[in-house]
Amino acid sequence: MNLEFLREAIRLSSEKMQAGAGGPFGAVIVRQGVIVGRGWNRVTSTNDPTAHAEVTAIRDACTHLQTFSLAGCDIYSSCEPCPLCLAAIYWARIDRIYFAATCDDAAAVGFDDRQFYDEIRKPRDERSIPMQQALRDEAAVALQAWTNRPDRIRY
Repeated sequence: MNLEFLREAIRLSSEKMQAGAGGPFGAVIVRQGVIVGRGWNRVTSTNDPTAHAEVTAIRDACTHLQTFSLAGCDIYSSCEPCPLCLAAIYWARIDRIYFAATCDDAAAVGFDDRQFYDEIRKPRDERSIPMQQALRDEAAVALQAWTNRPDRIRY
């Protein structure tokens, strides 16, 4: 762990929050000792509920590196990633996560993600947002067509 990268994530969290960009969260993506992506919470400034610090850092790094895979990279975050960010980190194939504040620290100031962790654990029919499934066979046609494409890019 490089504490200077973690300090940069913390600096971004404070600076951008003070500037009115969003909540107090920052993140950087590092590859081979170099920051390749920076992000901060932009939820309220962009009206995008997915614009969390880790997600915006992933977007920045992918744009910078011109790839959708961040294998070989680490992420440094000012706070323990929420379920949304954790899923994005896994999808991006990031190697390691380093963080400063905990999810309990975030909950103490009003950012409580426990409800989302609880919802994810429930069976679909017990979640607070109703889910209905239909037209499976029709959707399967596109999935099968993807499988048959010789030029598909695996991710």
